[in-house]
Amino acid sequence: MALLKSGWLWRQTSVLKRWKLNWCDLWIDGSLCFYKTDSRRDLEHRICLKTTCIDVRSGLECEGVTPPESNPRENLIVVQLASGSSVNLCANSEDESIAWKLTLLDTRRNPVFTYDPYDDSYQAVPINSHHTVYITPGAGPGTHQVVVQRDPFNGVAEHLALGLLAGMAAGTAMRSFLWMPIFFC
Repeated sequence: MALLKSGWLWRQTSVLKRWKLNWCDLWIDGSLCFYKTDSRRDLEHRICLKTTCIDVRSGLECEGVTPPESNPRENLIVVQLASGSSVNLCANSEDESIAWKLTLLDTRRNPVFTYDPYDDSYQAVPINSHHTVYITPGAGPGTHQVVVQRDPFNGVAEHLALGLLAGMAAGTAMRSFLWMPIFFC
């Protein structure tokens, strides 16, 4: 699976409201995973943003949340969930906080990026129920190939109509050939 963003973030625990430093991974399927270390061995918490995320706020938009001791309020990120709860995060800088907010919002919207080698750029492909996405490991570490397969039933009506027309023409031709032995006997 493709990794969109990863890095160290402070996360506020839900019960005791303490701040813990976690390694965070945001995957292309919308999973926001929190680990104890950057080795990704011990998964502490996982949130599926595509189904549970309502809104993402950062900086001074986060009301009622106190940041960790050494961080200013501009570094805060609050992810509002559908259950009414929220996940409070804190980045190491204001720029990193804004980058996480934009990436979280983009992931919630469902984009998949494809690489165009001719322009040396990435283009967003909107995924809906008519597309199938295959993600395979790429050539080197950290690279992935994303293949978007279009709807296999797209254009079926045209092929069906053409097949019916060809069948009717073949049936008409065959019917005339079936009467031929009677006329020549």
